[in-house]
Amino acid sequence: MYISSTNSTNTLMRELLAKGEWPEEELFLYAGYQTAGRGQTGNGWESEPDKNLICSILLPNKNLYFLNIAVSVAIIRLIGEPFTIKWPNDIYYRDKKLAGILLENAIVGSTVKYSIAGVGLNVNQTKFTSDAPNPVSLKQITGKTYDIDQLMKDLFEAVKAVLNEPEERIWSEYKDHLYRREGWYAYEDQNGRFEARIIDVLPTGEIVLQDKQGNERIYHFKQIRYVL
Repeated sequence: MYISSTNSTNTLMRELLAKGEWPEEELFLYAGYQTAGRGQTGNGWESEPDKNLICSILLPNKNLYFLNIAVSVAIIRLIGEPFTIKWPNDIYYRDKKLAGILLENAIVGSTVKYSIAGVGLNVNQTKFTSDAPNPVSLKQITGKTYDIDQLMKDLFEAVKAVLNEPEERIWSEYKDHLYRREGWYAYEDQNGRFEARIIDVLPTGEIVLQDKQGNERIYHFKQIRYVL
């Protein structure tokens, strides 16, 4: 389903589901423009009208963290190398952010029946004016102008394919494409800055780092910051 403008595709889809007004045959909502696009933990998402891929995908009610992994892998398959996944689910080109994912549960009546994946992928936008520190678009990277409608269709097919594959394969592909998956890098937690390398990402969503003193450190989302 296409809509030219809305406050947030995730919000609209969730509201329509709650009212029983979402068409059963539809699994995909995309917009030309969002007036109040949202990222993780309430962060905003900047997007010029009709320049980027802005959508929400209706997903089965599964473990939210695995769905994060699955959608991240689908985006990587869509756009290919040399893009990476910055834990937990941002898509990066080198040290710049190309895309983000927001996963939310959808309640119908009093029951969680679905999950909604909101995706924002910077495609044809070349100027960013918000205070986001490091945005980049496909056009800035490649110099090409992309067909947004075709990208939407290809993403939906990629998500469907990923969800029909064994979870072990998706986890392996996710870890193979992790941003900074090899080598020592600077991180910062509540106790200050340190250098570490990625050891693992757990099925429950935590990242496991090893610092230069040999200590393993396990963090939940937002407990640690990458130093870029």
